[in-house]
Amino acid sequence: MSLAEALLDLHDLTRQLRRECPWDREQTERTIVPHTVEEAYEVADAALAGDHDALRGELGDLLFQVYFLSLLLEERGEGDLESVAREVHEKLVRRHPHVFGDADARTAGRVRERWEALKTEQEGRVGIFHDVPEALPALLQARKVQRRAAAVGYDWPDLTGPRAKVREELDELESAIAAADAPAPETEPDAAVFHELGDLLFTVVNVARRLNVDPELALRATTRRFRERVELAAELADTAGDDWRRLDLDAQDAYYDRAKENLA
Repeated sequence: MSLAEALLDLHDLTRQLRRECPWDREQTERTIVPHTVEEAYEVADAALAGDHDALRGELGDLLFQVYFLSLLLEERGEGDLESVAREVHEKLVRRHPHVFGDADARTAGRVRERWEALKTEQEGRVGIFHDVPEALPALLQARKVQRRAAAVGYDWPDLTGPRAKVREELDELESAIAAADAPAPETEPDAAVFHELGDLLFTVVNVARRLNVDPELALRATTRRFRERVELAAELADTAGDDWRRLDLDAQDAYYDRAKENLA
């Protein structure tokens, strides 16, 4: 089967589901978008894990979301899958003059600079922080805002500045914690602690950005490793006849260290 045939088959299937499936008939943009976001995260998980079989499947799920949302546009007379494809094709050509024109951009950094400039010059984007969705996860939103600021020159020249700022923000958080009462579980945090912790996180994102690290993917990878290690530590404890939940922290840490060695 050719690529065109496969895409047309999916196009026809999407329309059939919209006509004949009671669930699909009831969907709107608002009800579908949460599934679209979920599928995007599942793509990220599969890519981060290096699981190519899962990635292929998750990309298919995400592709179906594009087809379905495009069909909803068509039903409202606001576009269709063809217009979606043509518009993104035109936009990519427009934003790559170093490939399709005579502009000079020999590095990835220069390409990004030109990309931001073209959005302002050719697409009428207004303001420094144009096109930063409020719905983005906080880490990605922080990185995008920082990139917008850097595009107009508001950025440290090298890593020295953000690294020093992390230490400064950590000291300020420590001072705020020392001045605050320890919060009871499930209660509002101290306002100063809340503020300083946010500053610290924002600055850590800045360091990640300068190191070309996606903070969202880095945190997800660390969370995945932590979960796998804790689960294995509990299994090791169970094998040894210990109840993980009843162990003190030192004993749990000992099993956690063994789990780290086993998963290294």
